[in-house]
Amino acid sequence: MASTRNDSAVTVRDVAQLAGVSPGTVSKALNGQGQLREETRQRVQEAAEKLRFRPNQVARSLAEGRTYTVGMLTSDSFGRFTLPLMEGIEDSLGAGKVSTLLCDGRGDPLRERHYLAELLNRRVDGIVVTGRRPDERRSVGQLPIPVVYVLGRSDDPEDLTVTNDDEQGARLAVEHLVAHGRTRLAYVSGPAHHLSTQLRRQGFEAAAAAAGMTVSDLLTGHWSEAWGRTAAGLLARRTSGLVDGVVCGSDQIARGLTDGLREAGVRVPQDVSVVGFDNWDVMVQAARPPLTTVDPKLVRLGRLSASRLLAAIDGAELGRGVVAQPCELVIRESSVPT
Repeated sequence: MASTRNDSAVTVRDVAQLAGVSPGTVSKALNGQGQLREETRQRVQEAAEKLRFRPNQVARSLAEGRTYTVGMLTSDSFGRFTLPLMEGIEDSLGAGKVSTLLCDGRGDPLRERHYLAELLNRRVDGIVVTGRRPDERRSVGQLPIPVVYVLGRSDDPEDLTVTNDDEQGARLAVEHLVAHGRTRLAYVSGPAHHLSTQLRRQGFEAAAAAAGMTVSDLLTGHWSEAWGRTAAGLLARRTSGLVDGVVCGSDQIARGLTDGLREAGVRVPQDVSVVGFDNWDVMVQAARPPLTTVDPKLVRLGRLSASRLLAAIDGAELGRGVVAQPCELVIRESSVPT
């Protein structure tokens, strides 16, 4: 009776013999290197799958001077922004069979320095740095490996940051409200000193001015539902007339605002249309009515940042400055009167 070969004992030579090629050709085909005919590459991959061949990553790392690991340093301890970013990052890194090491610095410089030293000791091939908001953060400095910032911007213009275009996202929200007949608009957002609040306000005001719309209120407070409810009370008590369209700086604020308006006897969207920002599924789906919102496409940002990092690891120029990707509007019931 024929014996069954142990998968762990399968070697490159076994794959080469089955595919009818040299061991060197097997390595090139499986690592995506060399100028091979597609037919040859496919034959090698089929032979490897048939034999259930698993490359020796330790040997590969030693031979190529790489560990096939990437560090991810975040300050988002809640995971609200890190999780979708990491999904996109792993989408890109997984194609190259690269593993991710996640480190939560919690915004503490000492913890961050500790994790950076640990990642360098582990000889990661590159690092992605992210945070909870698109606000500026301190650069980790010049390291011997490529570093890409995603969502949160580095304060060093020589670093590369991949983020969403907050101004463009706010313009989308205003244009949507105007297209549905709204003429008296308000902006309700988080702390005034946050960059995301400032950029979204700039986009809001520019789009309103371009459409000839009246800006009734510009309110800033906290990134919370409680602040949204408070802002709703302020708007509902206006003596000069109720606004009919509100752009919120986050979905949390928008959800609180719709609750507050409803409690004040104001109908959403019949009397006032509301648009949020973030497309946070927990918030937008649980809101009544479900929220129209601006989606910063975090998974896509993660994919792009990882792709840029991988290219730099392979020797390409990393680049510098801020790469701002467009947002998309997701329309639900909170903004369109029926």
